[in-house]
Amino acid sequence: MKKIGFLSFGHWSPNAHSSTRTASDVLLQSIDLAVAAEEIGLDGAYFRVHHFARQAASPFPLLAAIGARTSTIEVGTGVIDMRYENPLYMAEDAGAADLISGGRLQLGVSRGSPEQVIDGWRLFGYRPAPGETDGDMARRHTEAFLQVLTGEGFARPNPRPMFPNPPGLLRIEPHSEGLRDRIWWGSASNATAVWAAELGLNLQSSTLKEDETGEPLHVQQRKQIEAYREAYQKAGHTREPRVSVSRSIFALTNDLDRAYFGRDRNSQDYVGLLGDTTRSVFGRSYTAEPEALVKLLRNDEAIEAADTLLLTIPNQLGVDYNTHLLESILTHVAPELGWR
Repeated sequence: MKKIGFLSFGHWSPNAHSSTRTASDVLLQSIDLAVAAEEIGLDGAYFRVHHFARQAASPFPLLAAIGARTSTIEVGTGVIDMRYENPLYMAEDAGAADLISGGRLQLGVSRGSPEQVIDGWRLFGYRPAPGETDGDMARRHTEAFLQVLTGEGFARPNPRPMFPNPPGLLRIEPHSEGLRDRIWWGSASNATAVWAAELGLNLQSSTLKEDETGEPLHVQQRKQIEAYREAYQKAGHTREPRVSVSRSIFALTNDLDRAYFGRDRNSQDYVGLLGDTTRSVFGRSYTAEPEALVKLLRNDEAIEAADTLLLTIPNQLGVDYNTHLLESILTHVAPELGWR
């Protein structure tokens, strides 16, 4: 059994072939798709966060809106770039969104990916400390965010406050109990997966990874998951951790499916550079008729090792078509693989 969610990049483009021609289209259709996904039995609605791009960027208003319109589906990110984030302000936004959703927030955070602009986090007012890389800064912001989410007081109260204070040091409000256990680290390497495990975070492994062994992506990810779980246990955490992988999976059930995705039947992993120098392996798309798709997916070692599968979707094709794509997986593929 697996939890199955969708992962949307929130693309929009002002051209006649796109169903999302504006940022407003993306936001409103994302809410509608999450509602539809809950109705067909999907477990999660997740969104990428990219700054300075015609994509989803500001997650918390969207997550809160979805939380208010739904009742069971998990709402989350994959991932928020922590180089851009003020940990205290983010904790306020996350706490509010989690309370609105009734404790269904699942926040994926990370160092982020190559950007649309040069060092965009500097334009947001952030600088690595002396001797830090931007990745170090992202992890420092993450550790500060996690500390705030514990709900422990740390701010000295004003002796003459505008409103009465509870006794002792003050914490960030609103505080949502349990949110700390629902933070995930998006990891592209074995080392950061181990770091996440030591902090007691859940693990998100995407459709790409630093190429550390030359093996296929799913094999490298399976080994990454094993290293993560070993480090998590060694750190002495008692909560059962969660692990997700993301995949592009399309079941060809009608002529429209074949027109859109049929040419991807023979997709394979490929190796390229992430940024300027990082050699990475990028995952294939799984595209076939349902019976053949089931056979292909049985061999994916990382999906087998994970408890959560995030299906990347072509959000520009609209709510109805993406609902069809997701329902096809739930109906024709997931039961045959024992995911349902």
